[in-house]
Amino acid sequence: MGWRAKHLLGIEQLAPDEITTLLDLADQYVALNRQPHKHSDVLAGLTQINMFFENSTRTQASFELAGKRLGADVMNMAMQASSIKKGETLIDTAMTLNAMHPDLLVVRHPHSGAVDLLSQKVNCAVLNAGDGRHEHPTQALLDALTIRRRKGRLHRLNIAICGDIAHSRVARSNIMLLGKMENRIRLIAPPTLMPAEIDHFGVEVFDNMEEGLKDVDVVMMLRLQRERMDGGFIPSEREYYHRYGLDQAKLDNAASDAIVMHPGPMNRGVEIDGELADDINRSVIQEQVEMGVAVRMAAMELLVQASRETAQGVAT
Repeated sequence: MGWRAKHLLGIEQLAPDEITTLLDLADQYVALNRQPHKHSDVLAGLTQINMFFENSTRTQASFELAGKRLGADVMNMAMQASSIKKGETLIDTAMTLNAMHPDLLVVRHPHSGAVDLLSQKVNCAVLNAGDGRHEHPTQALLDALTIRRRKGRLHRLNIAICGDIAHSRVARSNIMLLGKMENRIRLIAPPTLMPAEIDHFGVEVFDNMEEGLKDVDVVMMLRLQRERMDGGFIPSEREYYHRYGLDQAKLDNAASDAIVMHPGPMNRGVEIDGELADDINRSVIQEQVEMGVAVRMAAMELLVQASRETAQGVAT
């Protein structure tokens, strides 16, 4: 099958053939999702629980839609108002979940490593929907699918990731995935928004947009994550946009057929020019949203298949 993972906790655990397997399956779901009848029974009779300890309307909606299109019984647990607020630990939560016998658990959590901890305590497949500054694997996978469909390949491309690198789990997952697929990666950000451990990433580093964007094939912009900032990382939004916001003049330094990406939600006029974000010839931001549902459908199918194969192996 080309897929061995029991859980999808991050890109770091995946081999290139597993990434390709998932993207190939996701391509099939893109086709299904464009049909009038968008339903499959791959997860029929199975239970999917979405646990979001952080708010994320877009990601939660994408996972919910993906599960329902695969035929799963989907339940959203409102963790912001749950007993977690009253002092319940993740271990207590895991014990409660085990008593419900779910088949798939989708978790977003503000603390790095929390999803991994849950995966060690629950008796079902776990999918990381973003944990702290650690990883956001399905975002990187949907970005990869978008790039592959637009550029015709996912290797030996020049890719620039620009903006708030330091606070971004999206950047971390994309750096790992795109690196595994033999791409040349450039990070562009002010020094205050560059991770301290950047020397270990195996990437090129720029603090000048014009230089960093020279001849790149893909421009991936990132959101300024003010909720994760505890100091003055930028002088002002106006100054940030002047130096690091993507506009047509800066994009002109990239290849003539370069595509523009953003994981959303966008801060127009801060990270990216509004007209450029809506340019159907260069921007693939809406395609990223579409690819997200397909990638999450593929990930859930593969995890359930791996779980069934493991159970069959134990039974025999």
